[in-house]
Amino acid sequence: MGKVNQLLKAPEGPPSDVEEIKERSDYLRGTLKETMLDRISSGISDDDNRLMKFHGSYLQDDRDLRNERQKQKLEPAYQFMLRVRTPGGVSTPEQWLMMDDLSEQYGNGTLKLSTRQAFQMHGILKWNMKTTIQKIHASLLDTIAACGDVNRNVMANPNPYQSEVHAEVYEWSKKLSDYLLPRTRAYHEIWLDEEKVAGTPEGEEVEPMYGALYLPRKFKIGITVPPSNDIDVFSQDLGFIAIVEDGELIGFNVAIGGGMGMTHGDKATYPQLAKVIGFCTPDQVLDVAEKVITIQRDYGNRSVRKNARFKYTVDRLGLETVTEELYDRLGFRLQEAKPYHFDHNGDRYGWTQGINGNWHYTLFVEGGRVGDFEDYKMKTGLREIAKIHTGDFRLTGNQNLVIANITEEIKDEVTALMNQYGLTDGSHHTALRRNSLACAALPTCGLAMAEAERYLPKLIDKIEEIVDENGLRNEEINVRMTGCPNSCARPTLGEIAFIGKAPGKYNMYLGAAFDGSRLSKMYRENIGEAEILEELKVLLSRYAKEREEGEHFGDFVVRVGVVKAVTDGTNFHD
Repeated sequence: MGKVNQLLKAPEGPPSDVEEIKERSDYLRGTLKETMLDRISSGISDDDNRLMKFHGSYLQDDRDLRNERQKQKLEPAYQFMLRVRTPGGVSTPEQWLMMDDLSEQYGNGTLKLSTRQAFQMHGILKWNMKTTIQKIHASLLDTIAACGDVNRNVMANPNPYQSEVHAEVYEWSKKLSDYLLPRTRAYHEIWLDEEKVAGTPEGEEVEPMYGALYLPRKFKIGITVPPSNDIDVFSQDLGFIAIVEDGELIGFNVAIGGGMGMTHGDKATYPQLAKVIGFCTPDQVLDVAEKVITIQRDYGNRSVRKNARFKYTVDRLGLETVTEELYDRLGFRLQEAKPYHFDHNGDRYGWTQGINGNWHYTLFVEGGRVGDFEDYKMKTGLREIAKIHTGDFRLTGNQNLVIANITEEIKDEVTALMNQYGLTDGSHHTALRRNSLACAALPTCGLAMAEAERYLPKLIDKIEEIVDENGLRNEEINVRMTGCPNSCARPTLGEIAFIGKAPGKYNMYLGAAFDGSRLSKMYRENIGEAEILEELKVLLSRYAKEREEGEHFGDFVVRVGVVKAVTDGTNFHD
């Protein structure tokens, strides 16, 4: 621990059950190797499931089938969700084809593009997990630390339309992701058949940064290049805001203490925005990230997991105290933060040309679900493009896809395939739909209280009627929905947002900033579709008539007093 704040302590209290599981896990091994060989059940124990997260997977069951299987006295329809670590959301055509193939062989035939720019594959059976992970590894991807109490997939601006800086920032996302990986060889032993080295030393030598207990909760890092905030940098535990002068990346403003999750009815939990604390040069990035993580390791709440995220550590100890502790651990002080400006946190759709002459096409993927549907063979179309593509694919933080670095030589051929399969930037949709986000929720997520991905498009169908009636078809308004308050789709940064409370019921939030710099505020609690549409009919009509020039919807509802502005999560419930 640092010298400056030697009297600082983590909250007192008995360790949570997860801390005990980690402590006796032998650095994330547990009994996973033996459990995955057991063919009596398609599930695994709760302890092993907690450890499974560190290996990039969650055990789930199909909740659509749960009641029927209970009646038949069968165990739940267990399956695994596997998340693939893709820093900055970048994958090669070969890797895309591999993920496509695995989803057909072992998954449910679809891919989910997550809000952290990672692939998610659902529906994998226990006995297919090892083969699936080995094939992912063979493609030079992996699932290590895609979940669990460690640093997760590092986000970065995916669209290289602006400058060479984006390529440089992507490289930093990769360096951070690799540098902050757990050092245990458990993943390689369990999934890749690596032999365990006899006499592996105990203690800090195995995990020099994380220690034997890893972090109190998950940790998220994102890098953004203004004026785009498409990775919602203020939602991250640690955010880096690229500062560019004369076309050169000179460093990053550092923001700490963001996070979106909360618990319904518990005012001790809340979403929070990261705060900018200074500026670092590129060569200092890895050191800053490591030292911030060690502060959370040492002072985070290991007793109450719902208060264990870094945002609560920062708010409990104080931003100034945490910053001084960081300086002490670094051995230097951050420079004063540099000026920057964000315009938006959405994607830029359609064709753009990079400075190297290559082309990029941002495809609208509703809910991030890549599949073949009755009237839209998206997955097949992307498969055919991947077969000829010489550039890369980039997953965005808004669940969309950039077919990137298309050379002039194959642009016509790629365009023809897009036309053949109807792949589109969504320009025929309302701007509201193109700015929508939804988590997977039901039927796979065990935490979901209500629908999200399957329901939001249907709700938007009805909201669009109101939008069109008021001449707002091309007005960008971001709308987000999650099935529970864990907030995977970052709903409290949505100008209009819905967080599941019960089947068919949602808490409705309004007033976030379009550039991701202000949180939303609860407007109505526990309401259904009819009430949602009734409220929006009034609000969108007012917005159309009373807005100021260039005013976004979130700013409007705050200005006219519909909701209060929330610039700090500690005021979220006021």
